[in-house]
Amino acid sequence: MSSILTNTSAMVALQTLKSINSNLEGIQNEIATGKSISSAKDNSAIWAISKVMESDVAGFKAISSSLSLGESSVAVARQASESVTDLLTQMKGKIVAAQEENVDRGKIQTDISALRDQISSVTGAAQFNGLNMVKGTDDVNILSSLDRSSDGTVAASNITVSRQDLTTEKGTFGTGTSLAANTTASAATVANTANTAVVTLATGWAAADVANISVAGIDLAYTLGAGEDETHAAAGLSGLINGLGLDGITATVNAGALTISSTRAFETLDVTSGETTAGAGTAQITALNGTTGLTATSGTIDERAENIAFSTSAAVNEGDSYKVTIGSSSYDYIAGKNESMEDVAKGLKIAVDSAGLSDISTKIVKDATSGEWSLKVDNNGSSLGFSETGNADGKASGGLRGLEAIDVTSNAGATSALENIETMISNSISASASFGSAQGRIETQGNFISKLTDSLKAGIGSMVDADMEAASARLQALQVQQQLGVQALSIANQAPQSVLSLFR
Repeated sequence: MSSILTNTSAMVALQTLKSINSNLEGIQNEIATGKSISSAKDNSAIWAISKVMESDVAGFKAISSSLSLGESSVAVARQASESVTDLLTQMKGKIVAAQEENVDRGKIQTDISALRDQISSVTGAAQFNGLNMVKGTDDVNILSSLDRSSDGTVAASNITVSRQDLTTEKGTFGTGTSLAANTTASAATVANTANTAVVTLATGWAAADVANISVAGIDLAYTLGAGEDETHAAAGLSGLINGLGLDGITATVNAGALTISSTRAFETLDVTSGETTAGAGTAQITALNGTTGLTATSGTIDERAENIAFSTSAAVNEGDSYKVTIGSSSYDYIAGKNESMEDVAKGLKIAVDSAGLSDISTKIVKDATSGEWSLKVDNNGSSLGFSETGNADGKASGGLRGLEAIDVTSNAGATSALENIETMISNSISASASFGSAQGRIETQGNFISKLTDSLKAGIGSMVDADMEAASARLQALQVQQQLGVQALSIANQAPQSVLSLFR
């Protein structure tokens, strides 16, 4: 049936043409924008995912800038600490030269002072955008990543860089919890009194008997003559010992007993006694006793120095403050981050040495068996009180504390300077290593963020970018379909014209 009111063919052709035009518009939009999904109406799920990823890319670009800034700051600190290490090494060379007495120590001290001032200049100038990482102890956090979890929450991650204080700051002694239990002083006073061993000789010696004694590994023997007794044996051994000219070692005879005295500050003295009864005698050296508790026929005379022993089990926290008091003056060290009892002992040694006390000398020792660190203090003058204490919650001392007090113009100053400069060099080397490790980590993270950003961009592109080759082919096909659709609609619109022939 033909109808001039309803042209179904034209309706079908029109709908087909509309569909073709709609598809053609979509393809033209893809070509114009370069995206297959340019808005939420194209594909809401993919569009939402791509937008989240695009926001992450923007965040990672900001993180990349943060890492670049942080790397530059750490690089400045690393270069400064390396420069300080080089300057300290030069200073060590000057200090070594000052160990020889036949040099102009005044001129050497002038050079050391110049190097010290240069170190101060380096640490003061080592800042980037106002941040100086070789001063203070506060950590510096550098934004390194954005971590998105499966539930959509986002958390920032940081690379924490520890400051390395290379200043000469004294620090502030803490007022917190007592740390006195972590240290033990060997005596209440430190004096120049010699430690002794007493060799007791019994009666009954005869001619040709031999009295033997070994002091500091040197074997000595006295052969008794006719009519000689234990008094002569003691006097003979005393003369042999004194004849050795050992530093700090003397021997005397008191009431027939031989007394061996040692004023060696940081060195013990081994003593062994014995006899050979080659003659008719029956008496022997019967005991070896002294102020250090020697018994039988052998033992060791203790060093003269007193010591402060540091706990092998107690942890050291930032701000832990330890103090040693000698006479009426106190000398303290306040620990920084990641330090140990070794650092505390060395810090206290430098603090005492920096005071320039003429009769006081110090030494750091680690027990080979227990691992216990000790600060030994010797006094070559009048007796002084000796004590120690500690408290938490102080402000840490600088890593180069005591540098300003190095003075090689005296024998004692040159000796202590040589020991203390090693501690300072070790601190600066540790700082350089720490900064170098942090810089390497930041650089690695920066490279990762760059690659991650590129991967995210590629992923976003694969989801929303248009396939231009396919779009081009599709465009040509749709253009042909459009032309055919127009033709089909034209034909469909002409169909009612055939009805007119029925009325002619």
